[in-house]
Amino acid sequence: MEKKLIAIYDLETDQIYIIDDKFRFKCIEDCGKCCIYNEIPLREKDIQKISSLGYEEEYFVDYTKMFYRGVKFLGYGMKKRPFDDACVFLDPETKKCNIYQHRPAACRMYPFVLVKHKTELEIHAKEDSQCPGINAPDGEDVREIIKKYFMPIIEELKGEIDENRRPGQENFISSNRRLETVV
Repeated sequence: MEKKLIAIYDLETDQIYIIDDKFRFKCIEDCGKCCIYNEIPLREKDIQKISSLGYEEEYFVDYTKMFYRGVKFLGYGMKKRPFDDACVFLDPETKKCNIYQHRPAACRMYPFVLVKHKTELEIHAKEDSQCPGINAPDGEDVREIIKKYFMPIIEELKGEIDENRRPGQENFISSNRRLETVV
């Protein structure tokens, strides 16, 4: 599935650089198409979170589906029901997720893909013809999408940057920013 760059978020300055200001998105209630037509990767954190709700891994983890980015193993897939090929947690009548508040990261981010390059976060939108919410006329713009969907992820990534920073590096970066403002 193709994806399109819609914005870049600078994790150090919190600047948002909009690439596609016409892009809109609105999750359509009672749709569930993403739960039917997409394969859902599960990170270890997702498996632990869902298991803590009382579900056995055998119920929702498909160990025959494996996801990789290059050679890096990302995780296993979510099981699908045999009668309609939907995620096991999608209610077939209401088209609502039975674990919505605890759904996997891939579900929370769909139809978006985040790609981190050092201190920049690229925000891509999948070009999925099955999703009626992509470019919906009454959808939210990129800035609202970032606030609504990605702030917890952005805060987590900013924390990782701070953890990886060498002692004294923070002061250098702050001084550098002040110099850029002056120049």
